[in-house]
Amino acid sequence: MTKILVVDDDDMTVRLLELTFRQDGYEVHSVLDSLQAVSSARTFQPDLIVLDIMMPGKDGLEVCQELRAQPALK
Repeated sequence: MTKILVVDDDDMTVRLLELTFRQDGYEVHSVLDSLQAVSSARTFQPDLIVLDIMMPGKDGLEVCQELRAQPALK
């Protein structure tokens, strides 16, 4: 089963994406905090990451750079 990690600080957006992806048969894990994104990706090992760009703390571009720096997550 394809696994999707959703990272967004807006709870309503996360719930909508989770519902949509699950109805289409995907396994979904989500986090509301950009600081948890990399550790969640390491643990969950998603096939796809849906990442919000504008978030408090680290923005989506910073998170993307961190993810790409991880050999297992490239």
